[in-house]
Amino acid sequence: MASHRAQRPSTPTEPMAANNNLDLHAEMERIARAVDQQFDQLLEIPDDPRSALYKAMRHAAIGGGKRVRPLLVMATANLFNVDENSSIRAATAVEALHVYSLIHDDLPCMDDDDLRRGKPTTHIVYGEATAVLAGDALHAMAFELLTDEQSHHDPFVRAEMASCLAKAAGPSGMAGGQMMDLAAEETTFDLQTVTRLQQLKTGALLVACVEIGAILGRVSPEGRIGLRGYAHDVGLAFQIADDILDVEGDEEKAGKALHKDAAAGKETFLSLMGLERAREQAQMLVDQAKSHLSNYGQEANLLRAIAEYIVERDR
Repeated sequence: MASHRAQRPSTPTEPMAANNNLDLHAEMERIARAVDQQFDQLLEIPDDPRSALYKAMRHAAIGGGKRVRPLLVMATANLFNVDENSSIRAATAVEALHVYSLIHDDLPCMDDDDLRRGKPTTHIVYGEATAVLAGDALHAMAFELLTDEQSHHDPFVRAEMASCLAKAAGPSGMAGGQMMDLAAEETTFDLQTVTRLQQLKTGALLVACVEIGAILGRVSPEGRIGLRGYAHDVGLAFQIADDILDVEGDEEKAGKALHKDAAAGKETFLSLMGLERAREQAQMLVDQAKSHLSNYGQEANLLRAIAEYIVERDR
């Protein structure tokens, strides 16, 4: 994909919403449009035998989804006045990695899903082989974006972002969590093990989003402790909310099949804690996440609003 370097994705046309007049949903829509615009430019379909691969990547990456991960990157970067040219490229890189994971998770050899983000999954439309390649290519694109000099002029910042994302994607992150999820079909997990599974499968990338935003802002590792705590708590709250939605949600709104964990006999936060305790735990985690932002003022209101949205969403 050498053509990526020759293309300079455009900068979002409007600044991030002022914190004293915060509209979370408007900001989510703005970021979603900006990410879609990035993918549209990066994934221009070539007139050669690779066209089906690009079409599959576009199918999975453009349109749909909450774009919570790009929003976390940009909201954190905004705390430190990072130029949006840099933060939107980093946000798109994170979303590319997330979409890769969705394509692969949906495959028949994994979760075997037919619907994602309200449309047929990539392997249903383009076949399993092309879907695997589309996921592989999006995985590679994530690191190509982060390490490109257009994303940040400082090579050390680019290298640290790439290292952060790699750790979130590997055996101590998403891949390890997915392996635990596969094992959950064959054995019974206790609450501690389910928590560990979700910290890896879901939480690791959410933490990386906040870390990458702070790396763009040149915040030292020691200076990220509060932000890291925020992200850890948001990640767990996100998954508890997902477990609740899997039982109570609307498949049309969710854009994917629900009730699959129960059908597969997997333990979840909900099955282990019960509905009311799960709700209380999710809200406690949100409150705790916001407490980690106590050193910030109004400039962190978007991060606070994201934490609240995590447990209030209906999809």
